[in-house]
Amino acid sequence: ALIALAFISSRIDNLALQIAGWSFVLGILLFSGSLYALVLTENRSLGMITPIGGLCFLLGWFSLAFALFKP
Repeated sequence: ALIALAFISSRIDNLALQIAGWSFVLGILLFSGSLYALVLTENRSLGMITPIGGLCFLLGWFSLAFALFKP
């Protein structure tokens, strides 16, 4: 998604594309990072961060769709 976003943003300059990019990066850090930390440290409280990362991924996909289909 980030590679496609980089390709698209080189042709279109849009705030929604910037929001999508940062949302994907934040989603990767929070979602995947919390799962890795959960497995490595066995600290169950880190599992509460995982849904926030998933929401960031959803925000990224919706922002990307909005940027591409906006007239």
